[in-house]
Amino acid sequence: MLDIKYIRENKEGIKEAAKNKNIDLDLGKLLKLDEKRRGLLALTDDFRGERNELARAAKGKKPTADQIKKGKELKDETIKLERELSRIETDYNALMMAIPNLTSDDTPIGPDESGNKIIRDYKKPTKFDFIPLDHMQIGESLGIIDTEKSAQISGSRFNYLFGEAALLQFALIQFVMATLTNNNIIAKLARDVGNPSDKPFIPVIPPVMAKSEIMKKMDRFDPIEDRYYLENDDVLLIGSAEHTLGPLHMDEIIHEKELPIRYVGYSTAFRREAGTYGKDAAGILRRHQFDKAEMESFSTKENGLKEQDLIVAIQEYLVSALDIPYQVVAICTGDMGKPDFRQIDIECWMPGQNKYRETHTSDYMTDFQSRRLNIKYQKSDGSKEIVHMNDATAFAMGRILIAILENYQQADGSVKIPKVLCPFMPNNIKEIKARK
Repeated sequence: MLDIKYIRENKEGIKEAAKNKNIDLDLGKLLKLDEKRRGLLALTDDFRGERNELARAAKGKKPTADQIKKGKELKDETIKLERELSRIETDYNALMMAIPNLTSDDTPIGPDESGNKIIRDYKKPTKFDFIPLDHMQIGESLGIIDTEKSAQISGSRFNYLFGEAALLQFALIQFVMATLTNNNIIAKLARDVGNPSDKPFIPVIPPVMAKSEIMKKMDRFDPIEDRYYLENDDVLLIGSAEHTLGPLHMDEIIHEKELPIRYVGYSTAFRREAGTYGKDAAGILRRHQFDKAEMESFSTKENGLKEQDLIVAIQEYLVSALDIPYQVVAICTGDMGKPDFRQIDIECWMPGQNKYRETHTSDYMTDFQSRRLNIKYQKSDGSKEIVHMNDATAFAMGRILIAILENYQQADGSVKIPKVLCPFMPNNIKEIKARK
């Protein structure tokens, strides 16, 4: 949510941001409601003031008939105004929630994913002296991925991971946690991008359900058709650990010296994948249930962009340590989310599909979510500001498993384990071989 004063003073910029994000917006209606709302608030305050003045005048005395009559009139008028104000605020709040965030100066302007811009890449696509298989062919031949039995038991877009695939996932989790809690690694990456803080990340296992009111404040309630909503409990299954990490400091005032606060949360996530019928239906890339390690950061507004730069550097560190070819992509206005000020993705090379696919995203929200969540920080001079928030993928387990299986496959059907993960594998397993 943006500040209404800022919206009043920057109407054209708001219209442009909505247009660039392909969002229909009735800004004129919002501003008219805002003007009427402010008028009603002023009148309501005036009537309350008059009632208080009458009460003070009659204090310790028996009120006169005129005072009683006047007090009743003021009370009735105040009630009428409050009802009108409540009606207007319902529409006003809905329109305020519809306002998109602005975008950074370096965000490409484009209608959809065709407008995304490649910033840099790491290594050339993996070459083989044999025809590479996709991850499902590999997974089934090695007996480590099953989607047929899961379809019988749970439905489409679910899967089982067995043996070394499951162990690989746990190795990835340990690698992420070991990296993000390592002060030396974070300090070096922070220096490289000019971020002033070397604070490591705090590991978190968060809840996988969030109240609907919280998801609305996070601007993650819609599209509701893509969520699993438990109506009887008025809660939603989260689509990312971000959904319950972001509200951690709701209604709090944090001292500036405590910032940044950085979390890395690991959770199962759930999405209906509405609107993707037939798209990536095979394999484990687009599932209803998946596991993710997610980063969440709270910072001052001055360091919000530097936090995102650090987060992207961490993502690149993790993927390059796996030695998987990737490209860093600036997401354009028409392909980014409504709350995003700046979105950077990492796409890993998938030999089985012969193309890059998105495995990581990094979203800088500025104060868009934190204003709704009422998260502030107190500066050394005593003044208060709204914190700025970043969230980003550390590893989406299914997607990075695909990248590992497809890039590390061998001609004999086996799959090598990336060297950086071997210490986290039981008995230092270095290769996945077909089961006999």
